[in-house]
Amino acid sequence: MAPRCTYPALLAVSVLSLALLAAFYASDSVVRGLAVSLTAAAALLPLWGRRLRRRDDGTHRRVCVLVLGDIGRSPRMQYHALSLSKHGYHVTFVGFLETKPHRDVLSEEKIAVVPIAEVKGVQAGPKVLTYVTKVVVQSLQLLRVLLTMELQEHVLMQNPPGLPSIAVTWFVCVLRGSRFIIDWHNYGYTIMALSHGPTHPVVRLAQWYERFFGPLASHNLCVTNAMKDDLQKNWGIKAMTLYDRPASIFRETPLKLQHELFVRLAGVHPQFRSEEAEAERTILSVRDPADGTVTLRAERPALLLSSTSWTEDEDFSVLLKALEEYEGFIKGGASLPPLLCVITGKGPQKEHYMKLTDSLHLEHVKICTPWLEAEDYPLLLGSADLGVCLHKSSSGLDLPMKVVDMFGCCLPVCAIHYNCLDELVKHEENGLIFRDSAELAEQLKSLLSGFPSSDGKLGTFRRNLRANRGQRWDDNWDQNVLPLITAPR
Repeated sequence: MAPRCTYPALLAVSVLSLALLAAFYASDSVVRGLAVSLTAAAALLPLWGRRLRRRDDGTHRRVCVLVLGDIGRSPRMQYHALSLSKHGYHVTFVGFLETKPHRDVLSEEKIAVVPIAEVKGVQAGPKVLTYVTKVVVQSLQLLRVLLTMELQEHVLMQNPPGLPSIAVTWFVCVLRGSRFIIDWHNYGYTIMALSHGPTHPVVRLAQWYERFFGPLASHNLCVTNAMKDDLQKNWGIKAMTLYDRPASIFRETPLKLQHELFVRLAGVHPQFRSEEAEAERTILSVRDPADGTVTLRAERPALLLSSTSWTEDEDFSVLLKALEEYEGFIKGGASLPPLLCVITGKGPQKEHYMKLTDSLHLEHVKICTPWLEAEDYPLLLGSADLGVCLHKSSSGLDLPMKVVDMFGCCLPVCAIHYNCLDELVKHEENGLIFRDSAELAEQLKSLLSGFPSSDGKLGTFRRNLRANRGQRWDDNWDQNVLPLITAPR
Protein backbone atom coordinates (compact mmCIF):
# COMPACT_ATOMS: atom_id res chain seq x y z
CA MET A 1 0.00 0.00 0.00
CA ALA A 2 1.24 3.47 -0.84
CA PRO A 3 2.16 5.89 1.96
CA ARG A 4 -0.74 8.04 3.10
CA CYS A 5 0.84 11.23 1.81
CA THR A 6 0.80 9.95 -1.78
CA TYR A 7 -2.97 9.34 -2.03
CA PRO A 8 -3.88 12.76 -3.47
CA ALA A 9 -1.15 12.37 -6.05
CA LEU A 10 -2.34 8.86 -6.95
CA LEU A 11 -5.89 10.11 -7.27
CA ALA A 12 -4.71 12.96 -9.44
CA VAL A 13 -2.90 10.54 -11.74
CA SER A 14 -6.00 8.33 -11.93
CA VAL A 15 -8.30 11.24 -12.78
CA LEU A 16 -5.81 12.58 -15.32
CA SER A 17 -5.55 9.16 -16.98
CA LEU A 18 -9.32 8.94 -17.28
CA ALA A 19 -9.42 12.41 -18.75
CA LEU A 20 -6.78 11.62 -21.37
CA LEU A 21 -8.52 8.39 -22.35
CA ALA A 22 -11.84 10.20 -22.66
CA ALA A 23 -10.28 12.92 -24.77
CA PHE A 24 -8.51 10.43 -27.02
CA TYR A 25 -11.52 8.22 -27.74
CA ALA A 26 -14.28 10.79 -27.63
CA SER A 27 -15.80 12.29 -30.72
CA ASP A 28 -18.64 14.00 -28.95
CA SER A 29 -17.99 17.60 -27.91
CA VAL A 30 -19.77 17.10 -24.57
CA VAL A 31 -17.50 14.20 -23.67
CA ARG A 32 -14.47 16.21 -24.72
CA GLY A 33 -15.70 18.99 -22.47
CA LEU A 34 -15.95 16.52 -19.61
CA ALA A 35 -12.41 15.38 -20.32
CA VAL A 36 -11.16 18.95 -20.09
CA SER A 37 -12.95 19.34 -16.73
CA LEU A 38 -11.38 16.13 -15.44
CA THR A 39 -7.96 17.34 -16.53
CA ALA A 40 -8.44 20.57 -14.62
CA ALA A 41 -9.62 18.65 -11.56
CA ALA A 42 -6.57 16.40 -11.74
CA ALA A 43 -4.27 19.41 -11.76
CA LEU A 44 -5.94 20.92 -8.70
CA LEU A 45 -6.43 17.70 -6.76
CA PRO A 46 -3.02 17.55 -4.98
CA LEU A 47 -3.44 21.11 -3.68
CA TRP A 48 -7.04 20.46 -2.67
CA GLY A 49 -6.06 17.18 -1.04
CA ARG A 50 -3.49 18.87 1.20
CA ARG A 51 -6.13 21.34 2.33
CA LEU A 52 -8.66 18.60 3.03
CA ARG A 53 -6.11 16.66 5.13
CA ARG A 54 -5.03 19.64 7.22
CA ARG A 55 -5.25 18.61 10.87
CA ASP A 56 -5.77 20.79 13.93
CA ASP A 57 -5.59 20.23 17.68
CA GLY A 58 -9.12 18.77 17.78
CA THR A 59 -8.95 16.39 14.81
CA HIS A 60 -8.01 13.32 16.88
CA ARG A 61 -11.16 13.80 19.03
CA ARG A 62 -13.63 13.97 16.13
CA VAL A 63 -15.59 11.00 14.75
CA CYS A 64 -18.28 10.94 12.07
CA VAL A 65 -21.02 8.35 12.59
CA LEU A 66 -22.77 7.72 9.27
CA VAL A 67 -25.95 5.82 8.43
CA LEU A 68 -27.63 6.13 5.05
CA GLY A 69 -30.96 5.57 6.77
CA ASP A 70 -33.21 6.96 9.48
CA ILE A 71 -31.17 7.92 12.53
CA GLY A 72 -34.22 7.53 14.79
CA ARG A 73 -34.57 3.88 13.73
CA SER A 74 -30.85 3.11 13.97
CA PRO A 75 -30.40 2.36 17.68
CA ARG A 76 -27.00 0.71 17.39
CA MET A 77 -25.54 3.76 15.65
CA GLN A 78 -27.14 6.03 18.26
CA TYR A 79 -25.42 3.94 20.93
CA HIS A 80 -22.10 4.30 19.10
CA ALA A 81 -22.54 8.09 19.06
CA LEU A 82 -23.42 8.21 22.77
CA SER A 83 -20.49 5.97 23.73
CA LEU A 84 -18.08 8.14 21.76
CA SER A 85 -19.40 11.32 23.38
CA LYS A 86 -19.09 9.80 26.86
CA HIS A 87 -15.38 9.38 26.19
CA GLY A 88 -14.95 12.98 25.12
CA TYR A 89 -15.21 12.61 21.34
CA HIS A 90 -17.07 15.16 19.26
CA VAL A 91 -19.47 13.27 17.02
CA THR A 92 -20.91 14.37 13.70
CA PHE A 93 -23.95 12.11 13.25
CA VAL A 94 -25.02 11.99 9.59
CA GLY A 95 -28.23 10.35 8.39
CA PHE A 96 -31.90 10.77 7.54
CA LEU A 97 -33.98 12.51 10.19
CA GLU A 98 -37.40 10.97 9.59
CA THR A 99 -38.10 9.98 13.20
CA LYS A 100 -36.83 11.66 16.32
CA PRO A 101 -33.67 10.12 17.80
CA HIS A 102 -33.49 9.38 21.49
CA ARG A 103 -33.45 12.50 23.64
CA ASP A 104 -30.01 11.59 25.02
CA VAL A 105 -28.63 11.94 21.50
CA LEU A 106 -30.40 15.24 20.91
CA SER A 107 -29.36 16.71 24.27
CA GLU A 108 -25.70 15.67 24.16
CA GLU A 109 -23.57 18.74 23.41
CA LYS A 110 -20.80 16.67 21.84
CA ILE A 111 -23.15 15.15 19.24
CA ALA A 112 -24.07 17.28 16.20
CA VAL A 113 -26.78 15.72 14.04
CA VAL A 114 -26.32 16.55 10.35
CA PRO A 115 -29.48 15.54 8.46
CA ILE A 116 -29.36 14.48 4.84
CA ALA A 117 -32.39 14.02 2.60
CA GLU A 118 -33.50 10.62 1.35
CA VAL A 119 -33.22 10.53 -2.44
CA LYS A 120 -35.96 8.82 -4.45
CA GLY A 121 -34.42 9.03 -7.92
CA VAL A 122 -36.27 9.64 -11.17
CA GLN A 123 -39.68 8.01 -10.85
CA ALA A 124 -40.47 7.97 -14.56
CA GLY A 125 -39.08 5.43 -17.00
CA PRO A 126 -37.45 2.05 -16.27
CA LYS A 127 -36.50 1.04 -12.74
CA VAL A 128 -32.83 0.95 -13.63
CA LEU A 129 -33.01 4.69 -14.33
CA THR A 130 -34.48 5.20 -10.86
CA TYR A 131 -31.61 3.24 -9.28
CA VAL A 132 -28.92 5.02 -11.26
CA THR A 133 -30.20 8.54 -10.61
CA LYS A 134 -30.72 7.76 -6.92
CA VAL A 135 -27.16 6.48 -6.55
CA VAL A 136 -25.65 9.43 -8.43
CA VAL A 137 -27.56 12.10 -6.51
CA GLN A 138 -26.99 10.37 -3.15
CA SER A 139 -23.26 10.10 -3.94
CA LEU A 140 -23.01 13.81 -4.67
CA GLN A 141 -24.93 14.64 -1.50
CA LEU A 142 -22.65 12.45 0.63
CA LEU A 143 -19.54 13.87 -1.01
CA ARG A 144 -20.66 17.39 -0.24
CA VAL A 145 -21.39 16.59 3.42
CA LEU A 146 -18.22 14.56 4.06
CA LEU A 147 -15.88 16.94 2.25
CA THR A 148 -17.18 20.12 3.87
CA MET A 149 -17.26 18.97 7.49
CA GLU A 150 -14.27 19.37 9.78
CA LEU A 151 -11.60 16.72 9.33
CA GLN A 152 -12.60 13.57 11.26
CA GLU A 153 -10.17 11.09 12.77
CA HIS A 154 -12.59 8.22 12.07
CA VAL A 155 -15.69 7.66 9.98
CA LEU A 156 -17.86 4.88 11.42
CA MET A 157 -20.44 3.75 8.87
CA GLN A 158 -23.35 1.31 9.11
CA ASN A 159 -23.82 -1.28 6.38
CA PRO A 160 -26.41 -1.89 5.04
CA PRO A 161 -27.37 0.33 3.41
CA GLY A 162 -24.00 0.61 1.73
CA LEU A 163 -24.81 1.68 -1.81
CA PRO A 164 -23.32 4.20 -2.49
CA SER A 165 -22.02 5.06 0.98
CA ILE A 166 -19.21 2.47 1.19
CA ALA A 167 -17.49 3.69 -1.97
CA VAL A 168 -18.07 7.37 -1.28
CA THR A 169 -16.92 7.13 2.33
CA TRP A 170 -13.82 5.14 1.38
CA PHE A 171 -12.95 7.74 -1.27
CA VAL A 172 -13.34 10.62 1.20
CA CYS A 173 -11.33 8.80 3.88
CA VAL A 174 -8.49 8.20 1.40
CA LEU A 175 -8.62 11.82 0.30
CA ARG A 176 -8.70 13.21 3.84
CA GLY A 177 -6.60 10.65 5.70
CA SER A 178 -9.41 9.47 8.03
CA ARG A 179 -9.77 5.92 9.26
CA PHE A 180 -12.75 4.11 7.75
CA ILE A 181 -14.70 1.68 9.96
CA ILE A 182 -17.63 -0.38 8.68
CA ASP A 183 -20.14 -1.79 11.16
CA TRP A 184 -21.65 -4.77 9.31
CA HIS A 185 -25.26 -5.33 10.43
CA ASN A 186 -26.10 -7.55 7.44
CA TYR A 187 -25.39 -7.74 3.71
CA GLY A 188 -27.27 -5.23 1.60
CA TYR A 189 -27.50 -7.45 -1.46
CA THR A 190 -29.32 -10.18 0.50
CA ILE A 191 -31.97 -7.68 1.55
CA MET A 192 -32.40 -6.57 -2.06
CA ALA A 193 -32.75 -10.22 -3.07
CA LEU A 194 -35.89 -10.55 -0.92
CA SER A 195 -37.83 -8.33 -3.32
CA HIS A 196 -35.91 -8.83 -6.61
CA GLY A 197 -34.63 -12.40 -6.37
CA PRO A 198 -30.97 -13.46 -6.06
CA THR A 199 -30.33 -13.55 -9.82
CA HIS A 200 -31.58 -10.04 -10.61
CA PRO A 201 -28.86 -7.91 -12.27
CA VAL A 202 -29.20 -5.17 -9.67
CA VAL A 203 -28.73 -7.73 -6.86
CA ARG A 204 -25.68 -9.20 -8.58
CA LEU A 205 -24.22 -5.73 -9.01
CA ALA A 206 -24.89 -4.91 -5.35
CA GLN A 207 -23.16 -8.14 -4.29
CA TRP A 208 -20.10 -7.36 -6.41
CA TYR A 209 -20.07 -3.82 -5.05
CA GLU A 210 -20.08 -4.90 -1.39
CA ARG A 211 -17.46 -7.58 -2.00
CA PHE A 212 -15.19 -5.13 -3.85
CA PHE A 213 -15.42 -2.07 -1.60
CA GLY A 214 -16.02 -3.78 1.76
CA PRO A 215 -12.43 -5.00 2.19
CA LEU A 216 -11.11 -1.45 1.65
CA ALA A 217 -12.16 -0.31 5.14
CA SER A 218 -9.46 0.18 7.78
CA HIS A 219 -11.42 -1.77 10.41
CA ASN A 220 -14.62 -3.81 10.50
CA LEU A 221 -17.18 -4.61 13.17
CA CYS A 222 -19.99 -7.15 12.85
CA VAL A 223 -22.94 -8.36 14.91
CA THR A 224 -22.41 -12.15 15.15
CA ASN A 225 -19.63 -14.70 15.16
CA ALA A 226 -21.34 -16.36 12.19
CA MET A 227 -20.97 -13.14 10.19
CA LYS A 228 -17.39 -12.73 11.39
CA ASP A 229 -16.55 -16.19 10.04
CA ASP A 230 -18.37 -15.54 6.75
CA LEU A 231 -16.62 -12.20 6.21
CA GLN A 232 -13.24 -13.86 6.77
CA LYS A 233 -13.92 -16.94 4.67
CA ASN A 234 -15.78 -15.46 1.70
CA TRP A 235 -14.82 -11.79 1.67
CA GLY A 236 -11.28 -11.76 3.05
CA ILE A 237 -12.35 -9.29 5.75
CA LYS A 238 -11.09 -9.57 9.31
CA ALA A 239 -13.88 -8.26 11.54
CA MET A 240 -14.45 -8.03 15.27
CA THR A 241 -17.76 -9.25 16.69
CA LEU A 242 -19.54 -6.56 18.66
CA TYR A 243 -22.71 -8.16 19.92
CA ASP A 244 -25.68 -5.90 20.37
CA ARG A 245 -26.28 -5.34 24.06
CA PRO A 246 -29.18 -3.51 25.66
CA ALA A 247 -28.65 0.08 26.71
CA SER A 248 -29.30 0.98 30.34
CA ILE A 249 -32.76 2.37 29.41
CA PHE A 250 -34.01 -1.17 28.77
CA ARG A 251 -35.11 -2.61 32.10
CA GLU A 252 -38.24 -3.79 33.85
CA THR A 253 -40.67 -0.88 34.21
CA PRO A 254 -41.94 0.02 37.70
CA LEU A 255 -45.72 -0.25 38.17
CA LYS A 256 -46.20 3.50 38.50
CA LEU A 257 -44.52 4.16 35.15
CA GLN A 258 -46.40 1.25 33.58
CA HIS A 259 -49.72 2.80 34.58
CA GLU A 260 -48.73 6.26 33.36
CA LEU A 261 -47.76 4.75 29.99
CA PHE A 262 -51.00 2.76 29.74
CA VAL A 263 -53.03 5.90 30.52
CA ARG A 264 -51.21 7.82 27.76
CA LEU A 265 -51.77 5.01 25.29
CA ALA A 266 -55.44 4.70 26.29
CA GLY A 267 -55.89 8.35 25.36
CA VAL A 268 -55.01 7.48 21.76
CA HIS A 269 -55.67 3.77 21.34
CA PRO A 270 -59.02 2.35 22.51
CA GLN A 271 -57.50 -1.12 22.95
CA PHE A 272 -55.92 0.12 26.20
CA ARG A 273 -59.12 1.59 27.62
CA SER A 274 -61.06 -0.02 30.42
CA GLU A 275 -64.78 -0.68 30.02
CA GLU A 276 -65.23 1.40 33.17
CA ALA A 277 -64.91 5.05 32.17
CA GLU A 278 -62.52 6.08 34.93
CA ALA A 279 -59.46 8.27 34.54
CA GLU A 280 -57.28 6.08 36.77
CA ARG A 281 -58.17 2.73 35.20
CA THR A 282 -56.93 1.05 32.03
CA ILE A 283 -57.53 -2.44 30.69
CA LEU A 284 -54.26 -3.49 32.37
CA SER A 285 -53.86 -1.38 35.50
CA VAL A 286 -55.66 0.69 38.11
CA ARG A 287 -54.55 3.46 40.43
CA ASP A 288 -56.16 3.90 43.82
CA PRO A 289 -57.11 7.61 44.07
CA ALA A 290 -56.91 7.46 47.86
CA ASP A 291 -53.23 6.59 48.26
CA GLY A 292 -51.96 6.51 44.66
CA THR A 293 -51.14 2.80 44.77
CA VAL A 294 -50.95 1.17 41.36
CA THR A 295 -51.84 -2.48 40.81
CA LEU A 296 -52.17 -4.69 37.77
CA ARG A 297 -55.70 -5.97 37.29
CA ALA A 298 -56.11 -9.67 38.07
CA GLU A 299 -58.44 -10.13 35.10
CA ARG A 300 -56.21 -8.23 32.69
CA PRO A 301 -55.26 -9.56 29.27
CA ALA A 302 -51.73 -10.76 28.66
CA LEU A 303 -49.67 -8.05 26.97
CA LEU A 304 -47.99 -9.54 23.90
CA LEU A 305 -45.43 -7.29 22.20
CA SER A 306 -43.69 -7.33 18.85
CA SER A 307 -41.83 -4.63 16.95
CA THR A 308 -41.07 -4.46 13.26
CA SER A 309 -39.92 -2.36 10.33
CA TRP A 310 -42.68 -3.97 8.23
CA THR A 311 -40.24 -5.27 5.62
CA GLU A 312 -39.94 -8.47 3.57
CA ASP A 313 -37.75 -10.23 6.13
CA GLU A 314 -40.63 -10.39 8.64
CA ASP A 315 -43.78 -12.32 7.71
CA PHE A 316 -46.44 -11.09 10.10
CA SER A 317 -49.02 -13.43 8.63
CA VAL A 318 -47.33 -16.06 10.84
CA LEU A 319 -48.31 -14.11 13.96
CA LEU A 320 -51.81 -13.33 12.68
CA LYS A 321 -52.50 -17.01 11.96
CA ALA A 322 -51.19 -17.94 15.41
CA LEU A 323 -53.52 -15.38 17.00
CA GLU A 324 -56.44 -16.91 15.09
CA GLU A 325 -55.51 -20.33 16.46
CA TYR A 326 -55.17 -18.88 19.96
CA GLU A 327 -58.67 -17.44 19.59
CA GLY A 328 -59.84 -20.93 18.65
CA PHE A 329 -58.27 -22.38 21.80
CA ILE A 330 -60.30 -20.00 23.97
CA LYS A 331 -63.53 -20.63 22.06
CA GLY A 332 -62.86 -24.34 22.45
CA GLY A 333 -62.85 -24.00 26.23
CA ALA A 334 -59.15 -23.59 27.05
CA SER A 335 -58.45 -21.60 30.22
CA LEU A 336 -56.38 -18.84 28.67
CA PRO A 337 -56.30 -15.07 29.15
CA PRO A 338 -57.42 -12.68 26.43
CA LEU A 339 -54.55 -11.04 24.55
CA LEU A 340 -53.62 -7.44 23.91
CA CYS A 341 -51.13 -7.72 21.04
CA VAL A 342 -49.12 -4.55 20.46
CA ILE A 343 -47.04 -4.30 17.27
CA THR A 344 -44.85 -1.21 17.08
CA GLY A 345 -42.93 0.25 14.17
CA LYS A 346 -43.12 1.88 10.75
CA GLY A 347 -42.44 0.44 7.34
CA PRO A 348 -43.55 -0.17 3.76
CA GLN A 349 -45.72 -3.25 4.36
CA LYS A 350 -47.67 -1.97 7.35
CA GLU A 351 -50.78 -1.06 5.36
CA HIS A 352 -50.88 -4.53 3.80
CA TYR A 353 -50.86 -6.24 7.19
CA MET A 354 -53.35 -3.79 8.67
CA LYS A 355 -55.85 -4.88 6.04
CA LEU A 356 -55.27 -8.49 7.05
CA THR A 357 -55.67 -7.57 10.71
CA ASP A 358 -58.96 -5.78 10.09
CA SER A 359 -60.35 -8.86 8.39
CA LEU A 360 -59.79 -11.18 11.38
CA HIS A 361 -62.70 -10.08 13.65
CA LEU A 362 -61.21 -11.62 16.80
CA GLU A 363 -63.19 -11.51 20.06
CA HIS A 364 -60.53 -12.44 22.61
CA VAL A 365 -57.52 -10.84 20.94
CA LYS A 366 -57.08 -7.10 20.46
CA ILE A 367 -54.37 -5.84 18.11
CA CYS A 368 -52.87 -2.37 18.42
CA THR A 369 -50.21 -0.88 16.12
CA PRO A 370 -48.92 2.33 17.71
CA TRP A 371 -45.82 4.31 16.80
CA LEU A 372 -43.99 5.00 20.06
CA GLU A 373 -41.63 7.78 20.95
CA ALA A 374 -38.07 6.63 21.64
CA GLU A 375 -38.58 7.18 25.38
CA ASP A 376 -41.81 5.14 25.55
CA TYR A 377 -40.60 2.07 23.67
CA PRO A 378 -38.37 0.70 26.48
CA LEU A 379 -41.16 1.43 28.98
CA LEU A 380 -43.57 -0.72 26.98
CA LEU A 381 -41.03 -3.53 26.61
CA GLY A 382 -40.49 -3.44 30.36
CA SER A 383 -44.26 -3.68 30.90
CA ALA A 384 -45.04 -6.59 28.56
CA ASP A 385 -45.62 -10.22 29.48
CA LEU A 386 -44.21 -11.89 26.37
CA GLY A 387 -42.34 -10.81 23.23
CA VAL A 388 -42.62 -12.21 19.73
CA CYS A 389 -39.93 -11.85 17.05
CA LEU A 390 -40.61 -12.65 13.39
CA HIS A 391 -37.28 -11.40 12.03
CA LYS A 392 -35.74 -13.87 9.58
CA SER A 393 -32.31 -12.68 8.57
CA SER A 394 -31.91 -12.24 4.81
CA SER A 395 -28.34 -13.51 5.14
CA GLY A 396 -28.85 -15.83 8.10
CA LEU A 397 -25.97 -14.04 9.79
CA ASP A 398 -27.42 -11.19 11.86
CA LEU A 399 -29.44 -11.09 15.08
CA PRO A 400 -32.63 -9.15 15.88
CA MET A 401 -31.81 -6.17 18.08
CA LYS A 402 -35.43 -6.09 19.24
CA VAL A 403 -34.78 -9.37 21.09
CA VAL A 404 -31.66 -7.88 22.69
CA ASP A 405 -33.80 -5.02 24.00
CA MET A 406 -36.50 -7.42 25.19
CA PHE A 407 -33.93 -9.45 27.10
CA GLY A 408 -32.63 -6.22 28.64
CA CYS A 409 -36.16 -5.78 30.04
CA CYS A 410 -36.17 -9.44 31.22
CA LEU A 411 -38.95 -10.13 28.72
CA PRO A 412 -39.11 -13.75 27.47
CA VAL A 413 -39.39 -14.17 23.71
CA CYS A 414 -40.86 -16.51 21.14
CA ALA A 415 -38.69 -16.12 18.02
CA ILE A 416 -38.89 -17.66 14.56
CA HIS A 417 -36.04 -19.98 13.68
CA TYR A 418 -33.11 -19.19 11.38
CA ASN A 419 -29.39 -19.92 11.33
CA CYS A 420 -27.30 -18.36 14.13
CA LEU A 421 -30.36 -17.31 16.20
CA ASP A 422 -29.05 -19.62 18.93
CA GLU A 423 -26.24 -17.11 19.53
CA LEU A 424 -28.96 -15.07 21.27
CA VAL A 425 -32.13 -17.06 22.00
CA LYS A 426 -31.58 -20.18 24.09
CA HIS A 427 -34.55 -22.49 23.55
CA GLU A 428 -36.28 -23.46 26.82
CA GLU A 429 -33.96 -21.12 28.77
CA ASN A 430 -34.80 -17.49 27.93
CA GLY A 431 -37.49 -18.15 25.36
CA LEU A 432 -38.79 -20.50 22.70
CA ILE A 433 -37.98 -20.91 19.00
CA PHE A 434 -40.75 -21.75 16.53
CA ARG A 435 -40.85 -22.56 12.82
CA ASP A 436 -44.46 -21.85 11.81
CA SER A 437 -47.74 -20.34 13.01
CA ALA A 438 -49.07 -23.61 14.46
CA GLU A 439 -45.97 -24.04 16.64
CA LEU A 440 -46.18 -20.40 17.77
CA ALA A 441 -49.85 -20.84 18.70
CA GLU A 442 -49.00 -23.88 20.81
CA GLN A 443 -46.20 -21.96 22.51
CA LEU A 444 -48.55 -19.07 23.35
CA LYS A 445 -51.01 -21.58 24.78
CA SER A 446 -48.30 -23.27 26.86
CA LEU A 447 -46.69 -20.09 28.19
CA LEU A 448 -49.90 -18.23 29.03
CA SER A 449 -51.71 -21.13 30.66
CA GLY A 450 -52.27 -20.10 34.28
CA PHE A 451 -51.62 -16.40 33.57
CA PRO A 452 -51.02 -14.12 35.48
CA SER A 453 -49.33 -16.58 37.83
CA SER A 454 -45.53 -16.55 37.63
CA ASP A 455 -45.19 -20.21 38.58
CA GLY A 456 -45.14 -21.57 35.03
CA LYS A 457 -42.57 -21.68 32.25
CA LEU A 458 -43.01 -17.98 31.42
CA GLY A 459 -42.04 -17.03 34.96
CA THR A 460 -39.05 -19.38 34.81
CA PHE A 461 -37.77 -17.72 31.65
CA ARG A 462 -38.10 -14.30 33.23
CA ARG A 463 -36.20 -15.40 36.33
CA ASN A 464 -33.45 -16.86 34.11
CA LEU A 465 -33.14 -13.52 32.31
CA ARG A 466 -32.90 -11.67 35.62
CA ALA A 467 -30.16 -14.02 36.81
CA ASN A 468 -28.16 -13.82 33.56
CA ARG A 469 -28.33 -10.20 32.49
CA GLY A 470 -24.84 -10.18 30.96
CA GLN A 471 -23.00 -7.07 29.78
CA ARG A 472 -24.74 -3.84 28.97
CA TRP A 473 -23.85 -1.86 25.85
CA ASP A 474 -21.49 0.60 27.60
CA ASP A 475 -19.24 -2.07 29.09
CA ASN A 476 -19.26 -4.09 25.88
CA TRP A 477 -18.36 -1.03 23.78
CA ASP A 478 -15.62 0.11 26.17
CA GLN A 479 -14.07 -3.34 26.08
CA ASN A 480 -14.15 -3.88 22.32
CA VAL A 481 -14.48 -0.63 20.36
CA LEU A 482 -12.74 1.97 22.50
CA PRO A 483 -9.29 0.34 22.07
CA LEU A 484 -9.80 0.43 18.30
CA ILE A 485 -10.74 4.14 18.38
CA THR A 486 -7.84 5.13 20.64
CA ALA A 487 -5.17 2.99 18.97
CA PRO A 488 -2.29 5.04 17.54
CA ARG A 489 -1.93 5.26 13.79
